[in-house]
Amino acid sequence: MSIAFVCLCLTRLTMTWQTAAVRWERMFADLEAQYDAADAGVLAEEIADRSRREVALVTLADRLRAASGPVSVGVPGHPPIAGSVAGIGAGWVLLADSAGEVLLVLPSVLWVRGLSIQAESERSTLAARLDLGYVLRGIARDRAPVAAMLVDGSVIRGTIDRIGRDFLDLAEHSPDVPRRADAVHAARTINFASLAAIRRMTDSS
Repeated sequence: MSIAFVCLCLTRLTMTWQTAAVRWERMFADLEAQYDAADAGVLAEEIADRSRREVALVTLADRLRAASGPVSVGVPGHPPIAGSVAGIGAGWVLLADSAGEVLLVLPSVLWVRGLSIQAESERSTLAARLDLGYVLRGIARDRAPVAAMLVDGSVIRGTIDRIGRDFLDLAEHSPDVPRRADAVHAARTINFASLAAIRRMTDSS
């Protein structure tokens, strides 16, 4: 066997080994790329799933609490109410506008325009317990005349006399006179569920 033949055989073996090594390297690279792609897909799906779960826990109150500018709110039977969020609690949101303040009943809100995608949960356990009845009792103590906007589109003006668990008693009278017995022409009991909003009456209301 000549030295040239041996060298030729060794050369061919080396080339074969190098070709096989390249093929293995390519196969491993392809497998690694597939694994990375699959791993990225799983991670993206996990992130998307986590985001969906987090969004599912967000309430309208959380979105309103994070509002940084004016919003417009739709309520049944009345024109949209616009203003800045001045306060929010369990079942209500307070909007401030040029005419004063409007207390909106959250379950009656149809839509909100002007919200960002941000949300902010309630950090105060006390604020979370301040329900609609609590806020209405504050208005009643002030003896300020109000305009009760009902979901059927009607508006009842007068002074809140009493607040129950799920109702209020309203003494109907002209908002430009104090609540006196001779000024009251009717007394109405209003179910909280029929309330869309309550506005404090002012000279500009």
